[in-house]
Amino acid sequence: MARMHARRKGKSGSTHPIRKEHPGWSMLNPRETETKIVEFSKEGKNSSQIGIILRDQYAVPDVKIATGKKISQILDENSMKKEIPEDLMSLITGAVKLRKHLEEHKKDIKNKRNLQLIESKIRRLAKYYTHEKRLPEKWRYNIEQAKLMVE
Repeated sequence: MARMHARRKGKSGSTHPIRKEHPGWSMLNPRETETKIVEFSKEGKNSSQIGIILRDQYAVPDVKIATGKKISQILDENSMKKEIPEDLMSLITGAVKLRKHLEEHKKDIKNKRNLQLIESKIRRLAKYYTHEKRLPEKWRYNIEQAKLMVE
């Protein structure tokens, strides 16, 4: 598949090893894995950070294989899911940081273009999430609101 904002071909994503069942050498059983996910979410970690911690410190290679559910599904069952999805929030924080940089460095043309690209990605993701009903119908990206959300 081609890159969205570049005129070159992209590389395909990494593939997970084909594994059907939870490995025996893993430290946690499925119930303990779910409690750890809830515990890390209470500490303020997002779902990607939780997955990395479980993989590196608790030897759980794949949460979906271990529990039969994704991390976001487990958080949703325990009513701990964030209001704004994680990928959209990370793009918003990047846009806010870039705007702050551009206030200092007004002639940084390369990053002006990067800000345009990030904001277009934000609008596309917001359109998708409103269609999927993860965001309210009237939700719009606004830099003033974004600054308040990030801080």
